[in-house]
Amino acid sequence: MTRHDEDPVGPHALDRVTWALRRAELAVQTLKEQRLRPLGMAAAHYTLLISVHAEPGLTGAELARRLNVTPQAIASLVARLESRGQLERREHPRHRHVQELHLTDAGREALRAGDAAIADIERHIAESLGTDETARLRALLDQVNKAVRDA
Repeated sequence: MTRHDEDPVGPHALDRVTWALRRAELAVQTLKEQRLRPLGMAAAHYTLLISVHAEPGLTGAELARRLNVTPQAIASLVARLESRGQLERREHPRHRHVQELHLTDAGREALRAGDAAIADIERHIAESLGTDETARLRALLDQVNKAVRDA
C-alpha cells in the first residue's frame, strides 16, 4: 500500500547545489539557443563545431562519447552540418572505414559567428559577477567537476 502523505523529496530538495546548477545550466542554454538562432545555428551545432575545431579528425563515435550523446544524435548533426558545407568527412589515413570530421571554411566562419554570440553571453555573466567572482565560480565549477568524476 502506498502512503500518499509521505513527501517524496527531502524538505530542502530545491535548495540543493545540484538543483542550482541545473537551473543555471537551463538559463544559459536557453540564452545560447536564443542568441544562436538568428545565425541559423542551435547550441548543439556550436558544440559540435567547436569540438571538431579543438580536435580536428575526431570521429562521430569519439564525439558522441565526449559529448555524452548517442552516435545517432551525432550522425544527424554531422549530416546537417555537412549539408550546409560546414563540416566534411575524410577517410582515416590507416582505417578506410573510419571517417574523420574536419571543419570547412564555411564551418570556421559559422563557428566564428557562433562564438561571438557565446562570448557575449560570457561577457554578460562576467560583468554581472565581477572579475573575482567569475574566477571563483570557474574554480568552484572545476571542483564540482572533479568531485563528481571522483565519486
